[in-house]
Amino acid sequence: MEKNAIDTDIQFLPGVGPKRAAMFRNELGISTIGDLIKTYPFRYIDRSSIIPISAAAPDMAYIQVRARVVETNLFGAKGGIDPADVRFNTVKRMSVKVTDGSGYMELVFFKGIRWMYERLKPGEEYVFFGKPSVFNGHLNMVHPEVDNISSQDSKSGTGDSQTGSRMTGVYPSTEKLRNGGITGKTMNRLMENALNLALPDIEETLPQYLLVEKGLVPIHFALRNIHFPKDTAALEKARYRLKFEELFYLQLSLLKQKYIRCRNENGIRMPKIGDAFNICYNSLPFQLTGAQKRVITEIRDDMKSGHQMNRLLQGDVGSGKTMVAVLTSLIATGNGYQACIMAPTEVLAQQHFKNISRYMAGTGVKTALLTGSSRASERRDIHAGLEDGSTGIIVGTHALLEDNVVFRNLGLAIIDEQHRFGVEQRARLWRKSSCGLPPHVLVMTATPIPRTLAMTLYGDLDVSVIDELPPGRKPIQTITATEGRRYALFKFLKDQIALGRQVFIVYPLIFESEKMDYKNLETGYEQVVKAFPFPPYKTAIVHGQQSNEEKRFNMEAFAAGRADILVATSVIEVGVDVPNASVMVIESAERFGLSQLHQLRGRVGRGSEKSYCILMTGNRISKDSRRRIELMCATENGFELAEEDMKMRGPGDLEGTQQSGLPISLNIASLAKDGMILNDARECAQKVLEEDPKLMLAKNRGLAEEIRKEKYKIRDYSQIS
Repeated sequence: MEKNAIDTDIQFLPGVGPKRAAMFRNELGISTIGDLIKTYPFRYIDRSSIIPISAAAPDMAYIQVRARVVETNLFGAKGGIDPADVRFNTVKRMSVKVTDGSGYMELVFFKGIRWMYERLKPGEEYVFFGKPSVFNGHLNMVHPEVDNISSQDSKSGTGDSQTGSRMTGVYPSTEKLRNGGITGKTMNRLMENALNLALPDIEETLPQYLLVEKGLVPIHFALRNIHFPKDTAALEKARYRLKFEELFYLQLSLLKQKYIRCRNENGIRMPKIGDAFNICYNSLPFQLTGAQKRVITEIRDDMKSGHQMNRLLQGDVGSGKTMVAVLTSLIATGNGYQACIMAPTEVLAQQHFKNISRYMAGTGVKTALLTGSSRASERRDIHAGLEDGSTGIIVGTHALLEDNVVFRNLGLAIIDEQHRFGVEQRARLWRKSSCGLPPHVLVMTATPIPRTLAMTLYGDLDVSVIDELPPGRKPIQTITATEGRRYALFKFLKDQIALGRQVFIVYPLIFESEKMDYKNLETGYEQVVKAFPFPPYKTAIVHGQQSNEEKRFNMEAFAAGRADILVATSVIEVGVDVPNASVMVIESAERFGLSQLHQLRGRVGRGSEKSYCILMTGNRISKDSRRRIELMCATENGFELAEEDMKMRGPGDLEGTQQSGLPISLNIASLAKDGMILNDARECAQKVLEEDPKLMLAKNRGLAEEIRKEKYKIRDYSQIS
């Protein structure tokens, strides 16, 4: 065996072997003994308490009863089997009747029947542990765990003879593992073997001064008690220690990047405001909100600091992020640099360009639009303007990343809806800077990100939040309805159109290749056209299988008011700004996530008229779906919805990826539930780095070694996000 047991292949752990090792690898991703030890129980069962059978009920979780075997019966495919003529290859089921004096219970076994038949002797007492249920009006347990009274007594009321733990951990499992003989009991036995073998090799991973300052238990105590808790107090101490450590190292690795970057004089200094900024600002037909002013001040401080700005700007739908992008771009042009604004879709890029061009009037700053469908003659002019510096602001899509797009002096890069761009794509944009220094970076998203997730996904970025909507925005009334209300819905839509309003009707299209979804979309479109015939009604349709030209034509028809209704897939989630649209109908709303529903709702309510969002659902929907729909009707606050979404769906990215999308994998901490521990861990990491930014002090040598490990080699998001 290797010197360090933690790194030993799982197959060499007593009780595993090659066959089980393959199952562990394939089913749970466990390859080493260390991986097994870091697979923590997700709940615990108290094995010390015994309840009378009369008190057992089918809605209880696992219970333990002490009972005497009354009789045992064997059954084959055709019924009962005579005990005098037992052939076990024909036995399909064994029924064991037991009593403890307070009542009777049936125990049922479908596997391991010969062994249990020989073990369970009528008249003898045993302890049975399992999940109670009811069949044909009788209380039973299927495949309970069985302990002899003598061994149970030797445990002196505790749950585990070796560890002295009265609580038994329940570990993640799969059907294949259970069928392969890795039961809960087996898992506990293997975990005990792993701890006995590996704990002597495990060194403390946090410095002594931190353990004392934060009141954390040592690593050996934590690992022993997370798997085999001595009591609930020991379990809580172990759990807190392991969660804190996991989140502390995550934040330390992110913040160390940020501290190193901030201490380097490697940013373009932009001290001036410039005339164009003042002309634009003074000619705005509205007042900026307090939140917009605060964010622009934060951005300006970054840009004149001499350090590269790396800022995430969060703002709910309609909060005015585009205006912030415009004024930030004008700070760059006012200092003699160019700015680029990159959007994920042509529709959004065109909309940004249209809005920005309006604000640029009178400033003397030349703007351009570059997308995949820009004509060759346009491209030549655009490329020339970027190379000679005469174009100050360029708006575009992925087309901006092409090698032949060369800037004279790119000083600012703004990425809108950044989650839609790959890391490598964004990195290519930064390399286009021609002045020897990286451009300032402003990342914008209208997807509200819970604070804990933002601190983790973007922990090395500075975060600004526009947390108020412009004055005059009326709340959107959100209501839910089922198919039985379809006639009333169509009447309501006709009334709205008669008032001069426009309507979105959105169908779910979860995967572009799902034929069923397209069928639903086409059927829905036909139903709408039949209910709203031409003339007088005009209906446009937009979906992902159309060409860019078709999509643009139909969207422009709707935006210009030439169509009353736009039937679409969620392709319109981002970017369509039609102030005259006052109704959003979302079909099969139960199929969308909360974040997506909120984004879609944000397409209306952009004008001064009262707006509505109608969530159409099936008659029978899941409990989670119903909760999402209720939350949508209860609040318009995107951040509240995002927090709830994370609690419901776990700490995955809000775009639907799993927790593996985080910079490092979390084994025990939860971003949805452990926000307070995360805050504490981040503050602690900040304090450590303020005193010792490069972790050079002797007391922090262990911290430096830990974050040099492969799992903490987080791609430097500060340069590419």
